[in-house]
Amino acid sequence: MRINKYISETGFCSRRETDRLIAAGRITIGGIVCEAGAEVAPGDDVRIDGEAIPDQKGENVYLALNKPVGITCTAASHVAGNIIDFVNYPSRIFAIGRLDKTSEGLILLTNDGAIVNKMMRSENGHEKEYVVTVDKPVTVQFLQAMSGGVDILEVRTKPCELYEISECVFGIILTQGLNLQIRRMCKALGYRVLQLERIRIMNITLNGLERGSWRKLCEEELNLLLSQLD
Repeated sequence: MRINKYISETGFCSRRETDRLIAAGRITIGGIVCEAGAEVAPGDDVRIDGEAIPDQKGENVYLALNKPVGITCTAASHVAGNIIDFVNYPSRIFAIGRLDKTSEGLILLTNDGAIVNKMMRSENGHEKEYVVTVDKPVTVQFLQAMSGGVDILEVRTKPCELYEISECVFGIILTQGLNLQIRRMCKALGYRVLQLERIRIMNITLNGLERGSWRKLCEEELNLLLSQLD
């Protein structure tokens, strides 16, 4: 099993965070610093910072957080304002995906490495909805250009759904997750994002959750979420 899959399934951290730990030389297998793509065999002694990975087995945790601006979606404890310290959950959890530091809104956290792997693999095609405030009035031409696809990062974004909310505010539903996608799309069309809030991930919504607060997913919404990942 690849090292990032192995560690994510222990519940210690996500695959993405594991890749960062590997790049920093903080993970060893049998006393040897591992490289990206390393394989773990049964019985291998895997350590992070020289310490054995704690047993994370127990009840699975699924949280929805209304992330404020300024919080960074990383489990790295040395990063000020990291999301794990902010939530301060009594057992180890990690974020599913990312929401950049200057953005706010819905992000999911869990200790279930299996669901993280499924969501990251299935990221393209599942809806995420945002409310975006920009620096000048939204025009019909802008909405049409955004929804049709914009050239960023040497690719053309997938068609998406947009709707006008007010003069300088619009909603957008994406089915892909390129780095800083909405900000880059707006910039390519001559707009600057002033505020960006994610309000929905698939069937999970903020549902009146106050900024900076979190809640556990209810059984009904969790079951629906999982059914969409099968």
